[in-house]
Amino acid sequence: MTIDWASVRTLTFDCYGTIIDWESGIANALAEVARTYDIEVARDELLRAFAAHEHVVEEDGRRYRDVLAETLRRVGADLGVTPTPEECDAFGASVADWPAFSDSAQALRRLGSRFDLVILSNVDDDLFAASAEQLPGVEFAHVVTAQQVGSYKPNPAHFYEGLRRIGRPQSEIVHVAQSLFHDHAPAQALGFTTVWINRRGDDGSDGATPAATASPDLVVRDLGSLADLVGV
Repeated sequence: MTIDWASVRTLTFDCYGTIIDWESGIANALAEVARTYDIEVARDELLRAFAAHEHVVEEDGRRYRDVLAETLRRVGADLGVTPTPEECDAFGASVADWPAFSDSAQALRRLGSRFDLVILSNVDDDLFAASAEQLPGVEFAHVVTAQQVGSYKPNPAHFYEGLRRIGRPQSEIVHVAQSLFHDHAPAQALGFTTVWINRRGDDGSDGATPAATASPDLVVRDLGSLADLVGV
């Protein structure tokens, strides 16, 4: 499918994995805990363990910082250790320290010159606010979080709430995201046009997300490439 960019008015974005480098944030925080217990674990192994547990914990509907705390407990159990409550709480708060991708702020400013930008994110309000500080000059028309809708993608509540707030026809909206599991599969089931930010390329790994099947309408390597493509 060729996207008719002239008809698009709004871009909705996943944040973590798309705008914020969550895999580096997750892997670095998990590796720090592992080193505390004298365990050496490969980065991809840590990310696979995270992916196996995080989406299951999210089904309980707890705050995202608490999702992360419980995910660390479960990853620790896989490694044969019991992280302390303090370590679990620190991992839950570590989102604020996860770095933005180097292209994110500039690309979003460029895209924002032509489109309304909207966030649909599996996160708490305060954690997203901390991440947004890493994006100087970027303005979002709306921010929809898991805390606000009471569930986590791939549950469709983010998309329904986004449509309600945006108040435009779905044909004028394109969803931009990294995760096939959390974003592309549910968005396409609802009829959204989607752009896959495939930062991992063809390395054959799903990283910090569960495996999923989806057919995005467009695939680009990063947000800067998307801005170049639409000519802003």
